[in-house]
Amino acid sequence: MSSTHDPVQVHRRTCPLCEGMCGLKVATQDERVIAIRPDPDNVFSRGHICPKGTTLGAVHHDPDRLRHPVVRDGTTWREVSWDAAFQRIDELAQGVRHRHGPKAFAFYGGNMNKGGFDTSRYMMLMVRQAGFAQRFSSSSVDQLPKNVSTFLMYGDMWKMPIPDIDHTDLFVIVGGNPAASKGSIFSHRDVMGAIKALRSRGGRVVVIDPVCTGTARAADQWIGIRPGTDAALLLGVVHVLFQEGLVRLGHLEGLVNGLEEVRVLARAWPPERVASFCGVEAATIRALAQEIGQAPRAAVYGRIGTCTQEFGTLASWLIDVVAVLTGNMDQEGGVMWSTCVAPHLKLTPPYPTDAPLLGPPMRVRGVPGVLGQYPASCLAEEIDTPGAGRIRGLVTSGCNPVLSAPGSARLAAALPQLECMVSVDLYINETTRHAHVILPALSPLEQPHWDIWAWPFSLTSGGHYSPALFPRRDRPPEWQVLARLGSIIGGNPHADLDRLDDEYFGAMCDQLGVPRAVAFAALPSHGAERILDLCIRTGPFGDRFGERPEGLNLQAFKDQPDGIVLGHAPSQGAAAFTTPSGRLELAPAHMLGDLPRLEQAMVAPAPCLVLVSRRQLRSLNSWMHNVEVLVKGRDRCTLQIHVDDARRLGIADADLVRVQSESGALEVPAEPTTDIRPGVVSLPHGWGHGQPGTRQHTAAEHAGVNINLLSPARLVDAASGNAVLNGIPVQVVRIGDGLRASSISHEPLPESTLPGLRQAPGIASA
Repeated sequence: MSSTHDPVQVHRRTCPLCEGMCGLKVATQDERVIAIRPDPDNVFSRGHICPKGTTLGAVHHDPDRLRHPVVRDGTTWREVSWDAAFQRIDELAQGVRHRHGPKAFAFYGGNMNKGGFDTSRYMMLMVRQAGFAQRFSSSSVDQLPKNVSTFLMYGDMWKMPIPDIDHTDLFVIVGGNPAASKGSIFSHRDVMGAIKALRSRGGRVVVIDPVCTGTARAADQWIGIRPGTDAALLLGVVHVLFQEGLVRLGHLEGLVNGLEEVRVLARAWPPERVASFCGVEAATIRALAQEIGQAPRAAVYGRIGTCTQEFGTLASWLIDVVAVLTGNMDQEGGVMWSTCVAPHLKLTPPYPTDAPLLGPPMRVRGVPGVLGQYPASCLAEEIDTPGAGRIRGLVTSGCNPVLSAPGSARLAAALPQLECMVSVDLYINETTRHAHVILPALSPLEQPHWDIWAWPFSLTSGGHYSPALFPRRDRPPEWQVLARLGSIIGGNPHADLDRLDDEYFGAMCDQLGVPRAVAFAALPSHGAERILDLCIRTGPFGDRFGERPEGLNLQAFKDQPDGIVLGHAPSQGAAAFTTPSGRLELAPAHMLGDLPRLEQAMVAPAPCLVLVSRRQLRSLNSWMHNVEVLVKGRDRCTLQIHVDDARRLGIADADLVRVQSESGALEVPAEPTTDIRPGVVSLPHGWGHGQPGTRQHTAAEHAGVNINLLSPARLVDAASGNAVLNGIPVQVVRIGDGLRASSISHEPLPESTLPGLRQAPGIASA
């Protein structure tokens, strides 16, 4: 009996979910994924993989995933054609423009856009066509402090130093947990494997974190710092470096401004002064500084924990200051910058690299724009506060801020007040349920892939192109969806999309010094592939459209399905700096101006308990919880609490506790542990599913609780506008034996009703 099945095909591609860029072998038959395995032949990952990468087939075949545009009629949804969806968007947008003017629209972009082949390259075309008056993104939830510090120090908001873990002798991790997140803004095939190799060759690993994470357990030393005090500890390190004559600029000698200013300010921050504030003994801080200063090569890396706190920008800046002072900046074995095969981030047309540091203030809270966007924590009040300039229309793409942004209860209540909300997304989730129209995004397997947001943070120069596995049926190309959506919001619903694309692409050619005629002749097809090809051809290894016959173009990577690696990134020296002075700015005035706020925090009373968030290997923010294999098993949405605090509060393992902050409360099982600093409790990020109107059945069965019900929207890092998600004062009370966890949202409560809760010292309300 003959089989009617198509033969099994095995495709090689890169996982798009994070900076790990794991190579996959995807077996398909009859347009279904039957298995995903690691690809040992992938030149970058060499067989490494995490659990999430094996589930891309489950995401693609998920029955809850949207495959057609949907329009909301009251509380019900109906599928419509693409033309009907755009017509409905045009009707809603015209109404907003007529009643409130063109400046009543805002945009919120999420980190899932970075994995889209077209969305990562065409989002800025959509934004510019729409002319949004206000832009928000997930960057102001977990990343903006690093953008600010690198913009001021090096002249480029994306020039973030990358630890050279494969060649260092000492690896210091501040507020990062690669065991759960792989390498955030740090692309490496296997960070935990590299840590093991580092220790095997005699090197040391130190982790500074309030929680003894999986990374800390794999290290030589865990320093359990008090949340939000990293900047003070790092100032203590800088003090010791100067005091003990450990400062050496190395090859950056003569290329650094502000050395004397840093020397002077560091005198006021000895370890003995900051020790009690940080909860770390002065001797430990001094020993850490000596170890960094004396190591032949040291790499200091800070990530989520340093950004999502009250002094995130100061901490981000000081991590790089330490690298510069010890001669480990732009040096092998220290921290370096990538040499990108396809340097997309250098293109001004698709990315706002030309944005000023500070923009006009927001109308409600007066918070300034930072590097072209506004704090996500301000979105709700800009929607629900009456007055001129109120947001009446919103476009969201690849995001779920009702779960991922602070002040989420107010945002969930504000979104239904919008007159026009359009979302581009895979699912009807906690945010998109409020949209009037949802345009379905492509699944990861319906589109090609070349990672824009991982190769720029890799010290391995190379590339890997993945073709689409499954056909894109009954829908326009993604770049056309974005261009048309932006044109409709901007009042030009009949725009010539091909002409828009040609002008968009032509502007990139102009910036890169390529004659338009040459580029258009070589790359006539519309869409994201020609942008990628342009970037490869004009990059450091490219063929320059025939000028360098031995150079690379996109076809070279299509011909090498396992990818191409071109070596380790070199030192860049003076070429790295695009500041107005052309030098590295070690002491930007914006940073020095924030130090008095830290001084004030040093003398403020400390709350009894503070909350921090945590990440998990089987989660990707809120996005992967509809995949059964990733969420099954033991309950991972628990409140971790130190055993001494649990004993003091009468809390046993799995007891149901009530956690309350000034902005809300929730109920969750407790998990007493010694892997956390006393006085600190921790909840995972990205949970809180099962809200009315959502359509993610598996996620709803494993709902968990939303930590951002406890994150007050008013709390931001004043220097960047980034949300404060760590160090939030809370009360914890046992309310019963283990029961089902639930979220209970509240309106903001008067301080008098919350005895014992105080604002965390130094947290700014902008």
